[in-house]
Amino acid sequence: MKSTLAYIGKHYQIYLIIIPAVIYFFIFNYLPMLGLSLAFQDYSFSKGMFFSPWVGFKYFQTFFDYFNFGTIIWNTLVISFYKLVLFFPIPIIFAIMLNEIRNKYFKQAIQTIFYLPYFISWVVAITIFQQFLSLDGLLNQIRQSLGLEAIYFMNDPAYFYPIMFISYVWKMTGWSAIIYLAAISSIDPELFEAAKVDGAGKFNQIWHITIPSLVPIASVLFILSLSSLLQAGWEHIYLIRTPGNMSVSDILDTYVIQQGFSNGQIGYATAVSLFQSLIGLLFVVISNMIIKRKSEISVF
Repeated sequence: MKSTLAYIGKHYQIYLIIIPAVIYFFIFNYLPMLGLSLAFQDYSFSKGMFFSPWVGFKYFQTFFDYFNFGTIIWNTLVISFYKLVLFFPIPIIFAIMLNEIRNKYFKQAIQTIFYLPYFISWVVAITIFQQFLSLDGLLNQIRQSLGLEAIYFMNDPAYFYPIMFISYVWKMTGWSAIIYLAAISSIDPELFEAAKVDGAGKFNQIWHITIPSLVPIASVLFILSLSSLLQAGWEHIYLIRTPGNMSVSDILDTYVIQQGFSNGQIGYATAVSLFQSLIGLLFVVISNMIIKRKSEISVF
């Protein structure tokens, strides 16, 4: 204990620097966790968080008995599969392709084109897709010019997953590739030079040098992304939900918003949200244990 205090006293400047960060995380990350108690209370605005009656696990039982429970969980898992698994290799492939571009100006132009959508809000992004896919939008105009009937794509459940995935790829690919580009730039150039001397072509260099070098960072990012397994992104999905595609677009995130804000069931919404977080934590711990057992990679 004395040695620890002596070390802190010797390097007090470093600890002074991190005080603002500690205060920030305490106020905005740890203090709000007191609100998790609402999941076990019949919360009333008039009584407040400290005087509302306790109901135990009532809201959890209510959610598990909800007739649409299975559908909501399934829809959330399917959308998460699209965003976490199918999308995962796309930024890696894009980063590798972008790294192989040798023309400086062309490379910068491609980067700008792919980075820009990330800085557009989901409201604007989905509005663009709605205009393009509406009954009188460009795609239906092309179909009608070919003698085909117009389709209301945004209201058809059959087109929900393609629209959701394409819009997500369009918006997130460029930004998600940044960390992989940084990892590629840190690879020792002598490895590529040695591979050339040994007669390795560009594909073999990518397969045996670039991709293995990206495995550690990709593994860590994948483990961390599993924490949002049951959080499919409420803003994105909420904006492309329509009465017609509700059967496939009703997920936990939108259900929490609906119950908490529309129906005023604060305690019930908190319980569902806590269930989401606990499942995400469970998957992170399990996946971390599996990957740690197979390799030296770990996030804990």
